[in-house]
Amino acid sequence: MTPHPEVAVVRRLQDALLLGGGLLVLALAALPVVPGSVPELERGAFRAVNDGPSLPFPPVWAVMQLGMAAAIPAAGLLALVSRRPRLAASMVAAGALAYGGGKLVKRVVERGRPGALLDDVRIQGAASHGLGFVSGHAAVAAALAMVACAYLRGWARWVVIALAAAVAIARVYVGAHLPLDVVGGAGLGVAAGALARLVAGRPVPCS
Repeated sequence: MTPHPEVAVVRRLQDALLLGGGLLVLALAALPVVPGSVPELERGAFRAVNDGPSLPFPPVWAVMQLGMAAAIPAAGLLALVSRRPRLAASMVAAGALAYGGGKLVKRVVERGRPGALLDDVRIQGAASHGLGFVSGHAAVAAALAMVACAYLRGWARWVVIALAAAVAIARVYVGAHLPLDVVGGAGLGVAAGALARLVAGRPVPCS
């Protein structure tokens, strides 16, 4: 299989800023988190989403799969099929970093799931267990979207960004996470994707 033609790569200051910005969002999201309680503002945001209009579960479930651990090798395989080996490596590296980093943050923060912290939580689908902050789904989806955006142009970028945002909202909607969980996860994912872009560089296609 012949790789997709790329004559050079560039590394941009924007990606370093995104790396720092993502880590800052993660830190700011963690600051108000106290194990065993939910800030009033976050509680209201959770209710607004979790108590929202009932939607068919299958499409919500399908969206959430974009943040599953299995989405990482799937995205890498899709990039390889598209003859983008650099993209494939960046996807797998960013996704793995977001997933592993999320597991580490969970152990540090030790926050429970909505069902353990709030009453009358509407759970859709299988109940999620374990620790809640950060959302691994939100982190993985944001990381994969960040890397993909380096290879996309125009409306396609906005589609992958919207899908990553939809994953985060869906996790709150089904009662699996609180809002700060997904905000922190998104920050972690952006940082992981930006780091992968800095290491691998952005492609400069043949003219």
